[in-house]
Amino acid sequence: MLSRLKEEDFAVLRGPLESGRQSPNSLAFTLVLCVIFQPLLFFLVYVVAADSSNFPFINNIYYIHLIITISLVVLSAIFSIKTLYKKYQKIQYLLVILGSQNIGGISFYLMALFFIGQNVDSESSLLTLAYITLLFGLLTFVVTCIRFYILLKSGAYRKESKRDGLRSKLELDIKSYMPIIITASIGLVFVLQFLVRTFGLADIETTIMMIFCFSLFYTMLFVLPEQLVILYCKYRFDSFNYNKNGKLKPMGRKGA
Repeated sequence: MLSRLKEEDFAVLRGPLESGRQSPNSLAFTLVLCVIFQPLLFFLVYVVAADSSNFPFINNIYYIHLIITISLVVLSAIFSIKTLYKKYQKIQYLLVILGSQNIGGISFYLMALFFIGQNVDSESSLLTLAYITLLFGLLTFVVTCIRFYILLKSGAYRKESKRDGLRSKLELDIKSYMPIIITASIGLVFVLQFLVRTFGLADIETTIMMIFCFSLFYTMLFVLPEQLVILYCKYRFDSFNYNKNGKLKPMGRKGA
C-alpha cells in the first residue's frame, strides 16, 4: 500500500533526520548503548526474573533469546564503526530498530511473565496470560499501523507551507490517538484484572512493576510502525539517507 504514496507524503518523517537526532553518528551511539544494555537486560531477565519461575518453555525461550541477543550485540558493535555505518545506513537503522525492540519490548515483557511465574504454579494460567498480552500487543500494533497509514494517505505527513509545528500538532492531536489509547487501555485493564483474580497479585509494588513492564512493551509496539516506515523510506528514497559528507540528501531522487 505504501508503494502508492509519493515521496512528499513521507516528508515530515524526515524531521528526526534533518535535526540530526537520527543521523548515522547519532545512531552509532545508540548502537553502542544497545551493545551495553542488551546483555544487561538479558542477565536481569534470566538470572533474576527467571530464577525459580514456573513459566513454561523457559529453556527454549532462553536459547532463542540468547542467539538473538548475541547476534544483535555483535552486529551492533560492527555497525557502530564509522567506515561501515556510513556505507550501510539502512542496515544500521534496522539494527537500531531490532536492538531497541529487544531492550524495551521483548526483555521487559519476558521479565514480567517470568516474575509472575515465580509465584504461580499453573502453567496453563501462565500461558493464557501470555496469549492475552500478545493478542492485545498485536491489536495495538495493527491499530497503530492502520492509523498511521490513514494519516499518510490523507497527506498529514506532507511538507507544506505550515511545516513548522505540523508534526507537533499531529502528535498532540488526542483524537487521532483515541483508537490506540482505547485498545492499549482495555488491554492493560484486562491483564491487571486477570493477574489479580487468577494469581492474587494485588500488592502495590507488584502491580506497579507489571504495569511498567507491559506498558513499555505496548509502547514499543506503538512506535514500531513509524520505525518500519522510515526504514522503508530509506530503501525507497535517497532523501532519507546521508551523503559521504554527512549531509542529508535532498528530496526528489529515488533510492537504489
